Amino acid sequence: MNTHLFTDEKWGTKSPITLSDDRFGLVEIRAFGTYAFKISDPGKFIKDIVGTDGTFTNFEINEHLKSLIATRFTDTVGKANLPIELYAANTTELSESCRSVMAPEFESVGIALKKFYIENISMPEELKKEIFEYSRIDKLDLDKLAKFKTAKAIEAAAKNEGGTAGAGMGMGMGFVLAQQMGGLMGGQSQATGHGGGVPPPIPAQVSYHYAVDGVQHGPVGFDQLQSLFASRHINRDSLIWKQGMAAWAPLREVEELKSFLGGNTPPPLPNP
Repeated sequence: MNTHLFTDEKWGTKSPITLSDDRFGLVEIRAFGTYAFKISDPGKFIKDIVGTDGTFTNFEINEHLKSLIATRFTDTVGKANLPIELYAANTTELSESCRSVMAPEFESVGIALKKFYIENISMPEELKKEIFEYSRIDKLDLDKLAKFKTAKAIEAAAKNEGGTAGAGMGMGMGFVLAQQMGGLMGGQSQATGHGGGVPPPIPAQVSYHYAVDGVQHGPVGFDQLQSLFASRHINRDSLIWKQGMAAWAPLREVEELKSFLGGNTPPPLPNP
């Protein structure tokens, strides 16, 4: 009996394996790979595999082993309970897990499973597309994604020259996009106005004109006018005019200039 190492033996799932995924429900996968084995116990092998059959071939042995591998592979993958997209990315770990599970089964019939490799785990193309789309959405701002898809829909509708249906869709999408963009710009404006850290514009400097001995002077600013009052160049009865006033008025009647006249100083503290 040949007890050398049989290498590069092929295995594969004849039928899809059905798994349950929390996000995509029931999904089907297929897998294939290679394995290597040798007869470790000829007596047990002949008794359990060959039996009363005086002749056996390598093909018959492989068919028996492939059936065993497919069964144990299904059990191991089902117990792994990985997200469906991670099966193809973890073939090395799965291969070692499957080999450790299958090795005792092989030993029970006098065969040593030396190597076991999963070369590929495949799934339907429709499921791949869903997984790719899910992974992109999971990393995107959903509001931005909605705006992007709306813009793409408008572009597609604009290219459709098939009649009023396409035009109506384009108009509808246009209104939706306008509302979304308006909301986005409004949010940005609010953020700038209330929490963006941008100071309000500097108020315009008010200029005053004043009259001394019937002669008009100015314009001067508030501080300069206050200095003129303090130096007695003008007084409470001096005529003042600024933009927005209908006529000249005495300084004492201009609201913001009444502070020149006093009365805003607090009274002295009471005696203890």
